[in-house]
Amino acid sequence: MSALVQFRHVKKAFPVRKGMFQRVVGHVTAVNGVTIDVARGKTLGVVGESGCGKSTLAKMLVGLLDLTEGEILFDGKPLHKAGTPSDNQASRNIQIVFQDPFSSLDPRLPVGHSIAEGMVIHKIGNATTRRQAVSDMLELVGLPPIAANRYPHEFSGGQRQRIGIARALIMKPAFVVCDEPTSALDVSVQAQILNLLRRLQGELDLTLMFISHNLSVVQHVADDVMVMYLGVPVEIAPSETLFSNPLHPYTKALLSATPIADPESRVERIRLEGELPSPINPPSGCTFHPRCPLANERCKREVPQLHEHEGVLTACHAVEEGRC
Repeated sequence: MSALVQFRHVKKAFPVRKGMFQRVVGHVTAVNGVTIDVARGKTLGVVGESGCGKSTLAKMLVGLLDLTEGEILFDGKPLHKAGTPSDNQASRNIQIVFQDPFSSLDPRLPVGHSIAEGMVIHKIGNATTRRQAVSDMLELVGLPPIAANRYPHEFSGGQRQRIGIARALIMKPAFVVCDEPTSALDVSVQAQILNLLRRLQGELDLTLMFISHNLSVVQHVADDVMVMYLGVPVEIAPSETLFSNPLHPYTKALLSATPIADPESRVERIRLEGELPSPINPPSGCTFHPRCPLANERCKREVPQLHEHEGVLTACHAVEEGRC
């Protein structure tokens, strides 16, 4: 199956400034060399601890952040490239659903105005056709058309997230980034939003990038999963393979921390020592080695590269040497 979106050696570094004159004294590398393809019509799950670069990767994809290095291709054509202007027309085909459904909506405007904003910016249709498009989109996400005249504070969290989905889909995108769209919602509402996204993906032939720290949610929605640690992909695998047979020690630790309702299915918790290292001064070699129970001297001095092992891409010396 062909790739709709391709990341090629994508890197994002933020300058660290200090002093009265705000001189640059270092850089924080939030994303460091991501290369991956997202297949057309599929869902890529992106997981990892807070600060691993998930949201930064999403913001670069939708054009909210510039690339420091590398490029992003859409349908085989350059979309974003370090040092060059982005293709705004191609960017219309990629939309985002934000994590917080309340702060992403303007509280001073009726939600119909927020939903239609993209059409106004790109000068699509007129006032009448935009109102009709908003009504149709609200019905598609399970809300009455009259909701377009109400304000964000008049809706529940789940309803606001439906409005956020409607705003993303009004542009008829081919690719939608979901940046932890259910983390601010109750569990029962989470299920409704996830089922809505899966239904819309089938009806509208969407390709999704689903970012979350909740592995149970990712297992439910993703076809493929990329595990990130300190800005670097450490394991990329089909969802079923990753959840049934994880290879990287970090992936195993993440899965062991996922709550499981069935006592007989629970696995022994893998407790990682220490905190996530600072991205300003990351460890040498494998950035995971200070917390890894399988680390050796090679891990401390040599950066592991992604290698295929049993159909799974992993960046781990222990896996490569058969110690994992």
